[in-house]
Parts: sequence; C-alpha cells; structure tokens
Amino acid sequence: MTRNDTRQAAQRFAGTWQHGWTHHDVAAITALYHDDAVHTSMPFRPPHHGKQAIADYIAWSFTGESDPEVTFSTPITDGDQAAIEFRVHAYDNGRPVTLAGCVFAQFDADGLAVRTRDYWHTADGHH
Repeated sequence: MTRNDTRQAAQRFAGTWQHGWTHHDVAAITALYHDDAVHTSMPFRPPHHGKQAIADYIAWSFTGESDPEVTFSTPITDGDQAAIEFRVHAYDNGRPVTLAGCVFAQFDADGLAVRTRDYWHTADGHH
C-alpha cells in the first residue's frame, strides 16, 4: 500500500467514523473493517474479533448516547497505519459528557481496517 493509498484510506476512515458516529450509523462504520478485523477499545479490554463483533460493540457503545457532536482530526499516516484523534460532545442518558481519544488503524491493500485500537477518556460536561 502506498503512502497516498494509506492517506486516502485513513481519511475515509476518519470521515466515515465522524459522520457515522454523529448519526449512529453502525452499518456505515462497520463497512470500513475487513471481515477478520480485530479492534481493541481501551488497552486492557479484550479485543473484538471480526466485523460482526465490532458492529455489536459499536451498537452497544451508542446505547444511551444522544446528540453527539463528533470531530475527527486529519490522520497522521506512516506505512499502512494511521493515528487519528477524535473528540465527542454528547449526552449519556441525558448527562453531558465529553469523550476525547485517539484511534490507531492498520489498513490492508483494499483500504479496509484490519487492526484498530483506541485510547480514550471521558469527562463530565462539555470541555
């Protein structure tokens, strides 16, 4: 995968996640992942293996969340990998929260994510 291909894949990943999270569009986000992709949400949680497990996790994570304002930064790419920061202002069961974090994604030759991992933190209120 060339540097340009990785940049395009990462930009599509960030843009789709930003739009998909804003609209809770699990299918659009899940389409970014290879069937055998592995996603780790937070360093010490067990990984989600496969597209369906990732879809289930994403759907679960949207539960109780409303009115998300989502921003993904311009990806930083190197080889077949990218780092992308994100920030979300939302309501969790009516309580304002801010989530800030970073996703690291590795892409295959088709531009699909094969391995992703997140580091994030939440704070009460909108920061």
